[in-house]
Amino acid sequence: MHSLTSPAQKSPEKDNLQYVDLRVGNVGQLLEPTRPTVQLPNQMMRMFPVRQDYLDDQISSFPAIIVSHRLGQAFALQPSIQPVSAASWKHKMAYDHDLEVLRPYYYSTYLIDDEVKVEFVPGKKAGIYRFEFPKNGRKSILFDQYNNGEGSWKFTGGKEIMAREIYHDDIPVYLYGTFSEAGKTGSLNGENVVSGDEAKGKRAKAYITFPDSASAIEFRYAISFVSAEQAKKNFETEVKNTGFEDLKKAGEQVWAKTIGQIRVEGGTEAQKRSFYSSLYRTYERMVNISEDNQYYSGYDKKVHTSNRPFYVDDWTWDTYLAHHPLRVILNPAQEEDMLQSFVHMYEQSGWMPTFPVLFGDHACMNGFHSSVTLLDGYRKGLKNFDIAKAYEGMKKNAEQATMLPWRNGPKCELDDIYHSKGFFPALTPGEKETVKLVDGFEKRQAVAVTLGGSYDDWAVGQLAKDLGKNADFQKFDARATNYKNLWNEEKQMFIPKDSQGKWIAIDPKFDGGMGGRDFYDENNGWTYKWQVQHDVKGLIGLMGGKKKFESSLDQLYREGLGRSKYEFWAKFPDATGLVGQYSMGNEPSFHIPYLYNFTDAPWKTQKRIRFLLDVWFKDNIFGIPGDEDGGGMTAFVVFSSMGFYPITPGLPVYTIGSPVFEKVTINLPNGKEFKVIAQNCSVVNKYIQSAKMNGKALNVPTFTHEELVNGGTLELEMGPLPNKAWGVGE
Repeated sequence: MHSLTSPAQKSPEKDNLQYVDLRVGNVGQLLEPTRPTVQLPNQMMRMFPVRQDYLDDQISSFPAIIVSHRLGQAFALQPSIQPVSAASWKHKMAYDHDLEVLRPYYYSTYLIDDEVKVEFVPGKKAGIYRFEFPKNGRKSILFDQYNNGEGSWKFTGGKEIMAREIYHDDIPVYLYGTFSEAGKTGSLNGENVVSGDEAKGKRAKAYITFPDSASAIEFRYAISFVSAEQAKKNFETEVKNTGFEDLKKAGEQVWAKTIGQIRVEGGTEAQKRSFYSSLYRTYERMVNISEDNQYYSGYDKKVHTSNRPFYVDDWTWDTYLAHHPLRVILNPAQEEDMLQSFVHMYEQSGWMPTFPVLFGDHACMNGFHSSVTLLDGYRKGLKNFDIAKAYEGMKKNAEQATMLPWRNGPKCELDDIYHSKGFFPALTPGEKETVKLVDGFEKRQAVAVTLGGSYDDWAVGQLAKDLGKNADFQKFDARATNYKNLWNEEKQMFIPKDSQGKWIAIDPKFDGGMGGRDFYDENNGWTYKWQVQHDVKGLIGLMGGKKKFESSLDQLYREGLGRSKYEFWAKFPDATGLVGQYSMGNEPSFHIPYLYNFTDAPWKTQKRIRFLLDVWFKDNIFGIPGDEDGGGMTAFVVFSSMGFYPITPGLPVYTIGSPVFEKVTINLPNGKEFKVIAQNCSVVNKYIQSAKMNGKALNVPTFTHEELVNGGTLELEMGPLPNKAWGVGE
């Protein structure tokens, strides 16, 4: 893999932006790879070419917009040098990987067979494509649609285009654009290519053919989720009077400022590339879909007016752990807008969101982890959102919504068992499902639901406490310990129970069907043994004290699969990045290596974190060990590389790991700086010998959010051997 300094990749870079490589993780271990998303930070205009994956040397099309992370795009573009025929839309465009340029703010590739150079730069709601065709030859741009609804294309005067595509069955997406040259237009009617200015119907296809004398064709356009008129207004605002190079330069400046908010010194070049590429990824989502103080909401299928931005595209099961806590530090005002967006979603739909996307709440995974995110923001000083309404929604979800995986809406009889008995019931192996609401593939995930529900209930209770709602606090604080109801003393694991409260005999390492979903979720019992971030001391008590807790952590990383890799991964394909039974490639594992900080061996956290970063997060196409989930996993890399981590979102406290850099400086929005200084830090010197916070000796492996935002300085003295006495203070 070429480095960013190879000839094909050279362009003016600023500061640490040079270390961002969009290709990191573009080949997935088993499931989803990362995509080389080109966009402005947290803006809705996103693009990457449509192909099978990074290894594919053919591009199917260039989308006008990626509507949602891994959930579709709209308006397909395809340059063509052949006479337009029905077969033209099926043509795959071969390219050379070494001629592809990927920047957060710029994309370029060379279509090796067609001899066409394709470039793209994004705005906020707009973009510009530039196509350089061979001289004195045929040159056309073909248009298609990705979704099956009734769509349309309409040309005016051979230079102007308007389009409409129906996304996700019922959401109109509008496009308005202009071409730098006038052309002859037409469409595909069945198998016949016909001249004309309009194309309508399912998967409507159109084209424009330019004069042979034309060379570079620039296509400027904008997108709207509000209306066709708004698409044109977005065009006029962003790109009517802004050229390709100007938009590119502006994008570079925005990204340089964004990435430059965190400065690092020391470390290897590879570590810097991994770090800054991870930081870039954390800005893919959520995205601002407000247009001139209007936005379309999939939660009630209406256009709303608001003077605050409305954000969508979030998967809280993945992002509540590290992604949102990172945003609280780097851009608290924007995070407040995101939290207020959650509140609006509740007002519009009657439920707090779990996976908010353009079409509404994507029923996915399990838990109501937006509750944790709201509590975390509130306790870290974020107050510019309707906290009373947020609490109302959190409480309603906790009391009235179904906890079933991949389901939204009112509770069912299984939820009543959770509320009355304190655990979500499972079926015994071979028992037939009788509850129709249960998803046939995702199953009940009874242990995972119980543990996640305990954390979510804790969050509701803690916010109730902060808001002076004592009766609610007592109720939900009791429910926060529901996880204990599934702790099996004999197996030293969380084990499912049936609806009568009887233990179900299982092998927690391998039972539960695909992904363990009868009982767990994507991971086995070894991973879910540690899913009590909100009450680690309580979990230590269940295991019999610190020493046994530490010993069990050790065994997690040493426990064998008990079968071949192919047999294990055939059932647990999400459990990648394995070290023993520890799965670095899946979100529930993020906090686990930091749990040693709750024992008398914090040095083992330092050892494990460095090992995991070194092994699984490389600066190459294989550099993400599992589904990255649009910022979910890379936020773990950002925190861990800096040397600290939010082990319990909802508590304004960070736990200390082992920084990979000698110095980290975060420019805080309040004008202050937080610094981590790691003297003698290196690949070998990973162990903390001593520590100071603001000049005072620190012998606990934690510090507070208040110390961070007030511009504190964490000083660490590093060495090659562990100081086993450090960090064990109270």
